[in-house]
Amino acid sequence: MRGPKPALRMGIVGFALTLLLGPLSGTSSDAPSTLGQEQEYRIRLYHTHTSERIDIIYRRGVTYLPAATAHLDHFLRDHRTGEMRHFDPRLFDVLAELSAAVGRPGAELHIICGYRSLWSNEFLRRQSTGVSKNSLHMRAEALDVRLPGTKTETLRQAALSLQRGGVGYYPRSDFIHVDLGRTRQWCLGCAAPQRPGS
Repeated sequence: MRGPKPALRMGIVGFALTLLLGPLSGTSSDAPSTLGQEQEYRIRLYHTHTSERIDIIYRRGVTYLPAATAHLDHFLRDHRTGEMRHFDPRLFDVLAELSAAVGRPGAELHIICGYRSLWSNEFLRRQSTGVSKNSLHMRAEALDVRLPGTKTETLRQAALSLQRGGVGYYPRSDFIHVDLGRTRQWCLGCAAPQRPGS
């Protein structure tokens, strides 16, 4: 008995290869496609002075989203005066990386201090120590944060490991300071305190 004709044989072989290789090729129409999709970056924040919350995607791929950063500028306004300033969005990357570095990506960070007007900065300088005359808070390049459920010392070590700027540690007030200035560190209230740089 003769076998299938050559054309038919090739069709059978091709069909068999499709069955075998189809699942491996990733071309199934049922498989979700990630081609053309940009990674989204999200942060969740709670402001301890205004009791406001924000959960927002602020960046897609390499593009910071203007509407989202405008919302964040308002959220991080000077809570004493209501003044706002545009934040360097790289600071939001630091927050996202910080929560991920302690194994809690997407966790809600508590904001202790965001933007600080000249008036607020001078007010704080009169009330307490550890506030720099040229604070990067006044340039919207610094934030004071804590992460409930994570030891602040652990958060500090994570921030230092990022090597993204200044890191201040305030154990008595239970928060850390992060900024986009030169890489440096200090601790107010530690056994060997360093000069404040906030």
